[in-house]
Amino acid sequence: MKKIRLFFISILIILLMTSVVFAQSDNIRIAMVVKGLGNAFFEACHKGGQEAVEELGGIELIFQGPSTPTAEGQIEIIDSLIAQRVDGIAISANDVDALVPICKRAMDMGITVISFDSGIAAEGRLLHLDPSGAEFIGRSQVKMVADLVDYKGQIAILSASSQHTNQNTWIEWMKEELKEPAYKDMELVAVVYGDDLSDKSYREAMGLFTSYPDLKGIISPTTVGIAATGKAIEDAGKIGEVQLTGLGLPSEMKQYILNGTCEKMALWNPIDLGYSSTYITYKLIKGEFKAEQGEIFEVGRMGQIEIGENNVAVMGEPFVFDKDNIEQFAEIY
Repeated sequence: MKKIRLFFISILIILLMTSVVFAQSDNIRIAMVVKGLGNAFFEACHKGGQEAVEELGGIELIFQGPSTPTAEGQIEIIDSLIAQRVDGIAISANDVDALVPICKRAMDMGITVISFDSGIAAEGRLLHLDPSGAEFIGRSQVKMVADLVDYKGQIAILSASSQHTNQNTWIEWMKEELKEPAYKDMELVAVVYGDDLSDKSYREAMGLFTSYPDLKGIISPTTVGIAATGKAIEDAGKIGEVQLTGLGLPSEMKQYILNGTCEKMALWNPIDLGYSSTYITYKLIKGEFKAEQGEIFEVGRMGQIEIGENNVAVMGEPFVFDKDNIEQFAEIY
């Protein structure tokens, strides 16, 4: 009798475990693959993704990124995600072209792939979500630094990696803006790369001070680079002598804005970016739109987003932070 009871108990346990597995498999699994772990910007993107998950329901969000921001590290992660048969991947790419083959393989396996923040070439994804228009971002950063240096003197750009798609596009638009007559007394003397690593960005900034003793301003269109440059300006005793602007996280730049190291900077909200990319990936998986040029679709609290040329959608315009609002936003991200 005990053997029969144990047999039925065993069968019941197996059935319960099976039902749990099936219940779990009903969830849509979306992987958010970022440039690198330990980056506050992408931690905020993760927070936004979780917000979309809670709103939509039925989603498991997997958050991954390499320890060092390289294309090779992301390729390994995507290869693993293909083996796990996830439903969708939203990636901020470390290289526009190197990730195309692995992402094409993912799509061939039926996985929905989009890029956000930093794009993959069109053949490697269904859609790219730009946080803001590339031209607007590039031109606006030149306008900010010009205002800070009174439209005179030498400036430099301290970027992330020379392979980062978004950074390179913004820099091209910065150079276009600098051709305007208003900037005739300004000179772009260098573009250097900190590879989105704090220590290397710091050293590159220090190198700029040495190489260009008359330097008046630095644009750093990367959250890691601008914070490292702020510290370099402080350590070198150049507050007020070398102006700083670019794209930064309020929480990381609060002290530099309040003490005058960086009078103003801009950024889109990474929480909104993570929310939007997760929301869009979900809608594509569900077949609610086809990711074709000209389509307009609803993205929850972000409202309508339109797909433009080369299947690129723009989330919104960057926001300017200064002493008047930095403390408020530093508490958020």
